[in-house]
Amino acid sequence: MVFSSSFLALLCVALVLSGLGWYRFLYFLSVGYGLAVVGCSVSLIVLYSDCLQPSSFTLCFLLILYGLRLSGFLLIREMKSTSYKKALPQLTQTSKPITFPFKLVIWLSVAILYAMQVSPVFFRLDNVSRMLPTNWVWASIGGLVMAFGIALESWADLQKYQAKQQNPHRFCDTGLYRMVRCPNYLGEIIFWTGCFISGIGSNQTVGQWLVSTLGYLSIVYIMFGGARRLEIRQNKNYGDDPEYQCYVKNTPILIPLVPLYHLEQYTFLKG
Repeated sequence: MVFSSSFLALLCVALVLSGLGWYRFLYFLSVGYGLAVVGCSVSLIVLYSDCLQPSSFTLCFLLILYGLRLSGFLLIREMKSTSYKKALPQLTQTSKPITFPFKLVIWLSVAILYAMQVSPVFFRLDNVSRMLPTNWVWASIGGLVMAFGIALESWADLQKYQAKQQNPHRFCDTGLYRMVRCPNYLGEIIFWTGCFISGIGSNQTVGQWLVSTLGYLSIVYIMFGGARRLEIRQNKNYGDDPEYQCYVKNTPILIPLVPLYHLEQYTFLKG
């Protein structure tokens, strides 16, 4: 079953922790996001403690590590980064007024999304608890990809933070940012790709595959949309800088070695 009582419990945890967005709207998609992933993963360990295999525990641990790192980094950046504080008004702008019904729709939507994102691990544990066949090899491969994604995203965030501390008025084009312009978003995509891979060999029904796939494709879409919004902001801030123009013409925006340099024209990514 897709919508078992355990999955509904997972959704409730995601609702509670992403509810930080009621304090500050951006937290629905940032700090609340990371904490929701942590809460869902801890819940999985508790719910399935009697059938927790090493591979499944590793997946849960990586999800917890991902969520704690993300939420911690976002809070530190919010408190200490001067350039981020200046950009915050642009980040919180929405195409629709932030009314109560609008907030409610966003809250419910992101909570469902966060539960779907971790669903490959949930389905693995739930199927093991019901003595259904699973494959630990795919869990191991997925775990390795997730670990690489965390490392890449963490390194990219640190490099950009340090660059902005040194020169808050310049775009970041050093380190990983020579490879792609959004290596932190690339790390995010890689992490959730690993999570999706971990579900291979354990998803048993069409419903499980649909939920896992929808969660994965949604976060990939969101990352491309985030890269597009960043490009628009940077074009406004640095568009007259010849160095920036040279940088964007020669550095792919998100995927290494793929000659995709601009996303601004793809309006379907507005999201």
